[in-house]
Amino acid sequence: MRYELLVASRYLLAKRREKFISIISLISVLGVAVGVCALIVVIGVMTGFDNELRDKIIGANSHIIVEQEGGIVDSAALIKKIKTEPHVVSASPFLDGQAFIRAKDTMQGVSIRGIVPGEEVKVSKLGSYIKSGSMAALKDGGMLIGTEMAQRFALKLGDTVSVLSPVDGSSKDFKVAGTFNSGYYEYDSGLAFVDLKDAQELFGEWGKAGGIGVRIDDEYLAPQIRVKLQKELGFPFYVKTWIDLNRSLFSALKLEKLAMFWILALIVTVACFNIAATMIMVVMEKTKDIGILKAIGAANNSIRLIFTLQGFIVGAVGTALGVAGGLGLGYLLEKYQFIKLPRDIYYIDRFPVDIQYTDVAAIVVAALAISLLACLYPAWQASRLNPVDALRYE
Repeated sequence: MRYELLVASRYLLAKRREKFISIISLISVLGVAVGVCALIVVIGVMTGFDNELRDKIIGANSHIIVEQEGGIVDSAALIKKIKTEPHVVSASPFLDGQAFIRAKDTMQGVSIRGIVPGEEVKVSKLGSYIKSGSMAALKDGGMLIGTEMAQRFALKLGDTVSVLSPVDGSSKDFKVAGTFNSGYYEYDSGLAFVDLKDAQELFGEWGKAGGIGVRIDDEYLAPQIRVKLQKELGFPFYVKTWIDLNRSLFSALKLEKLAMFWILALIVTVACFNIAATMIMVVMEKTKDIGILKAIGAANNSIRLIFTLQGFIVGAVGTALGVAGGLGLGYLLEKYQFIKLPRDIYYIDRFPVDIQYTDVAAIVVAALAISLLACLYPAWQASRLNPVDALRYE
């Protein structure tokens, strides 16, 4: 062991005459620990929220959407062309529209999506979201509704729902064929699925599809595949990805995550100011020791290293405790989910936690760097002490 590290560790562990300095050192350790713990948990929750929201949005939709102004007439030929592109797993037509539904003397505006049941399960996770009934009954005038909508209207399987056509104001009756729960409140409360032919009749788009939903083998390749499809299909087709359709939402989440990182990093910074104050008082207390060390040949760099190591160890211990606390609290939040959220506000009903090791590493590096910077000035001051002045009155 280098003697600088030995002396630094002795200074940390030895009993001081000034108990106040030991208390401040403990407060500094706890301050760094709390800051690091808060950073890990908050960043983990925001990452989990981002991932959860992305999964919910992608789950009820496809990775890529191909649209044409005025609707797509020959959807079969377009799908055949799209499937020739690499990474494309499947494609299915759909038709979206807004309408009013009436059930049990209650009326509400909802989004109606016409789908081909057998093909839709290949481009989205809708099949895995079904809680009751089945999609097969959509071909016989059935409707698939979200669990929140079913609860609001007090609907059960087999009940009749009337949909008012926005084209001519006529109504068309559907039977509740099933319910689904995507975990995304906006979809579960305001989206209903019907057969594509029924949607074409409802919105006056006979023989047309509003777009083609495309599923690929890796959703993160969507931007690159979008460029290839757009170049291949050309005008008048428009190709959009799940990122394009929700760009503002994900940009806001990314910005909020970055802002929270810097805000919570201030907690660590304040704790490191305590480290700096502690080190200044330690230097004042150890003036005689510094003079003796210099008198027996210790270089300025060695004195500087001793006090830098001492403060850095305080920051490192606090960081280690914060990492342990953050990982432990994140595990408890993820496993027991003891904090519930209102789904109509936050889209999900719990705190999703996804602690990435890259985020933890960045937090640890930032905390250690701030701790190191806090030690530099006190250590520099200690190295400038003149041994004659330090020992003059001893």
